[in-house]
Amino acid sequence: MDEGFTYLETGKYSQAEVFFKEILADYPENKTARICYGRAIGLNNNAEKANEVFAELLAEHPDDLEVQLNYGESLLWNNSFSKAKSYYTDLVEDNPSSFPALLGYANTLSNLKEFENALVYVNKALEVLPGNPNALTSKKYIYLGYAYQNQQQQNYEEAEALLLENLELFEMDTETMLNLGNLYIIADQLDKAKSTYSKIAEMPESQLKGLNGLALVAHLDGKDKEALVISEQAIEALNTTQEETITNQTQERYIQSLIWNNKYKEADAQIQQLVEIKPDENWVLALRATLNIYKSDFKKSVKDYEQILDNEKKSFDGNLGNANALKALGYYNDAYRYADSTLVYYENQKDATAFIQDLNTRFTTFLESKASYTFDNGDNIAYALQNTVEVPLSTKLSLMSNFGYRNTSNEITVNEATSSNVSLGFSYQLANNLTFKGSSGVSSANAKTQNYAQLLTDVSFHIIPYKLQILDVGYKREIQSFNAELLDREIVMNNFYANYNMSTNFKLGWYSQYYYTLQNDDNTRNLFFTSLYYNLLKKPSLKAGLNYQYITFSKQLPTIYFSPKKFNAVEIFMNIISDEVVVKPKEWFYEFTAATGYQFIEESDQQWTYRLQGKLGYKVNKRFLVNLYGTHSNIASATAAGFTFTELGLRLKWYLFETPFFRK
Repeated sequence: MDEGFTYLETGKYSQAEVFFKEILADYPENKTARICYGRAIGLNNNAEKANEVFAELLAEHPDDLEVQLNYGESLLWNNSFSKAKSYYTDLVEDNPSSFPALLGYANTLSNLKEFENALVYVNKALEVLPGNPNALTSKKYIYLGYAYQNQQQQNYEEAEALLLENLELFEMDTETMLNLGNLYIIADQLDKAKSTYSKIAEMPESQLKGLNGLALVAHLDGKDKEALVISEQAIEALNTTQEETITNQTQERYIQSLIWNNKYKEADAQIQQLVEIKPDENWVLALRATLNIYKSDFKKSVKDYEQILDNEKKSFDGNLGNANALKALGYYNDAYRYADSTLVYYENQKDATAFIQDLNTRFTTFLESKASYTFDNGDNIAYALQNTVEVPLSTKLSLMSNFGYRNTSNEITVNEATSSNVSLGFSYQLANNLTFKGSSGVSSANAKTQNYAQLLTDVSFHIIPYKLQILDVGYKREIQSFNAELLDREIVMNNFYANYNMSTNFKLGWYSQYYYTLQNDDNTRNLFFTSLYYNLLKKPSLKAGLNYQYITFSKQLPTIYFSPKKFNAVEIFMNIISDEVVVKPKEWFYEFTAATGYQFIEESDQQWTYRLQGKLGYKVNKRFLVNLYGTHSNIASATAAGFTFTELGLRLKWYLFETPFFRK
């Protein structure tokens, strides 16, 4: 039977199966031939039949250790790990020095994700046969599995320790190094990730894997240009001798780098070439979906993600990618559904968990409080308090309440007034791209010559007419409360307004606002504001642009309030933002704007203007943040031209619960 043994030892299992089947035709009771036949068919992907062969042998030779060991191995081939655990427990107890029994038990425990015990038994196996390559290979993968388990549970320090220990046993092992680099990325330890992937890239056999990892690290570190340079190096290093998997990974990272750098035409051309060759492969469809996400063509992305899920319902890209695209389209319930599906298949996956947390935050009840102090060079001062509560009852319906208090005075005119505003309202998503928001309430004022109450109303529609565009149209009834004198005059403002914002895929943006105001003093106002801006950086967001404002009143009442027949203002500005929504707990966020230009009032000479605005805050945890804010400007206001205005304030925002009501 030497020929058959050779087939088994060299992995020629089909030939071994045929050989031993012929032997058994002549010697059907030969135990060795039966064992070899069972191993041949088991290793040739017929595990169920192999288990039947060894079960028969075990019934005939219950005390034969060789038969016992092969039966145990056949349980592993059949993925009957729970049954194998029970079997190997007894086998190891009866044969504590059997290397195959100890190693089989270790592999069983590893498959059951009982990695701590698996390490105990693989070490016992290595005590019996020190340096055995099969046991060492098992030990390596037990370490990798144990580290991955800790990574999923976000025990990053424990996972790192296990991988480093594995590297002590298997120096510069590529698989372990790649797992370590991935761990550092997930744990947001980008310096360590960069160091790890640099070492991988220095090894000729794994250069491309290292470069691909370095490109991703550069992107996550906000260095997209560097990521593209590294990816171009990797593409240049590709040749026909590489495996298809690493070739695909390198092409994928290169196209991702083009997308990160807004080189959409080049990325699209690369993707089209791949689609022609591999039209149904998930990684190609995911690239096209990602490109369309960046271009805000979310409907196209959903189509590709659905195709990915048709191909493989457990696809991570398909499920979480679809969740992101559907969220952007306003289909929030569907976004939750696909994110939850991601966690079904990838338990505790960090990106999916973070996505759900972000979506939860959007629909969690919150209280926002603002306190401010305002003064100007006309000796007006004001203290104000504003409290807002929003209670989302579903992804479509939210209830809102607001209470505001303002005290304003002037020492020169010896005038003082207070106002209190109370309102209740709701918002409802009528369609994925259309939301109605309405509130109504009362403003009561105590002024120098009179006390009064007036109705407050604010109704609006938030519309997304087309990708990269937002339109708000509405009506707002309010009381002019800038200072005590205006509050005493009981000026009611009925504002009809429209706001329009258009973004582009080439960093340019345009925002416009129009107000038509009817006042109860028979005056009307037209206000138009427009801003053309360019996004210089993504992280932090940095943009610069040009603003223009035009105001006209039908009646000029300069002794009462600033009401020119013609007012024009032009300014250039720069704005930098570290968004409070994006920053992590225990991190600072900020926003600063500086603008300067000229204003033209009636036929008067031009006047130089400036405007400074700032916000600095700290996210204490995922549910609570606080910030200071301020504004200083000399642009003409509701009261007069040629003045300076300053406002300082404190803002608190507290999410009252861990999750939305409808997610409990």
